Amino acid sequence: MDPATSRRSLRPHINLKKPIVVTAGEPAGIGPDLCLALARGPHAARLVVVADPEVLRSRAALLGIDFPRKLELLPVTCPEPHVCGVPSPANAGSLLAGLQLAVDGCLRGDFAALVTGPLQKSVINDAGIPFSGHTEFLAELTGTPRPVMLLVAGDLRVALATTHLPLRDVADALSQDILRDVLRILHADLQTRFAIKDPEIIVCGLNPHAGEGGYLGHEDAAVIAPVIREFADRGCKIRGPLPADTAFTPAAGSKDAVLAMYHDQGLPVLKYAGFGHAVNVTLGLPIIRTSVDHGTALDIAGTGDADSGSMEAAIELAIRMALR
Repeated sequence: MDPATSRRSLRPHINLKKPIVVTAGEPAGIGPDLCLALARGPHAARLVVVADPEVLRSRAALLGIDFPRKLELLPVTCPEPHVCGVPSPANAGSLLAGLQLAVDGCLRGDFAALVTGPLQKSVINDAGIPFSGHTEFLAELTGTPRPVMLLVAGDLRVALATTHLPLRDVADALSQDILRDVLRILHADLQTRFAIKDPEIIVCGLNPHAGEGGYLGHEDAAVIAPVIREFADRGCKIRGPLPADTAFTPAAGSKDAVLAMYHDQGLPVLKYAGFGHAVNVTLGLPIIRTSVDHGTALDIAGTGDADSGSMEAAIELAIRMALR
């Protein structure tokens, strides 16, 4: 379904009782621009934005727009004045504190779901705070042993067996236990979060040609294939390991989700197909979390060129998931 059509059809019929909490993300990036754009509405739920009010006011002035008084805020203060395009490590602690504030509210039941704006990982690490991404940080905050990263663009869903790892570490990180956990969570959340009664899952191989019968690596036959057989024997509609260069094609057959083995195996396909309206979802959490499919875009912060399509899509998917 076209994203604009989805938005038009959602609003007249759905009214979520609890608000959605939105974190603005890196103040030097486009997160504040996107949050200001949200005030144009309408949305099918109340939105509460976690941000520094002064950042939003100064960004509105830079964009030449009136500060939207109806924007509901949960204020956090950035200790360092922000400059568009120049993130400061001094603000890292307050950004993560704001994220924790939002998560705590979700866990208490104050909010129906969390939608996150983009953070600049390198700057948080420059502040001396180990941070590999929202997915891992949210798992730590919620005590989740195995979060699963899923990207959604329309009917295309791509999950990841591993997330933010250097490529040389991926093969060593894969194990049958990890794959079992990821497939269990993916299958269960496709049913509960996406209302797919009997989901079909395609699993990518790790190596080119899914190992080429052992000539291009042993992981596909020794690690991945046995887990797929286990799930298939339990009645799950699951196929693989398939070569990643064909798993996404129509020739691979129908599918509700593709499980890729590592970040850049699956996400380039997803983002090519849906960049600008794709949504990042964290499965396995006790809360609903969606996010934009892009980074901080430091180069266009405050220019008026930021596209809010992915943020709008993330909010609407969060609402749909909350209603289920």
